[in-house]
Amino acid sequence: MSTTPAAPGSTALAPEIAARLKRTADGLLPAVAQQYDTGEVLMLGWMDDEALHRTLTTGRCTYWSRSRNEYWVKGDTSGHVQLVKSVALDCDGDTLLVKVDQTGAACHTGDRTCFDADVLPLG
Repeated sequence: MSTTPAAPGSTALAPEIAARLKRTADGLLPAVAQQYDTGEVLMLGWMDDEALHRTLTTGRCTYWSRSRNEYWVKGDTSGHVQLVKSVALDCDGDTLLVKVDQTGAACHTGDRTCFDADVLPLG
């Protein structure tokens, strides 16, 4: 596993896709994972060019772990796999929407989503 994200343009990501991406200062894009058939928002991960390339070519979500400083394929250790159905870039080119078929929990806590345990009060 790599210990630093790949530099923009240093991967096999198609140049016409790479040119459209607006990355953070550390070369990352937020990637929202959504259940393809229900619309349920599952989690947020981070991708650089290499992670996006791997996601597009393998059909499995690959993320860059900011805490572990390495690439990880969702489900390789937990068995909670994300099979990619589609990947869309938002209108600003700074966020990805990855529609997946999620097996098991998406959250590292074991919850189905990362957004169902701590709903904040309104008003």
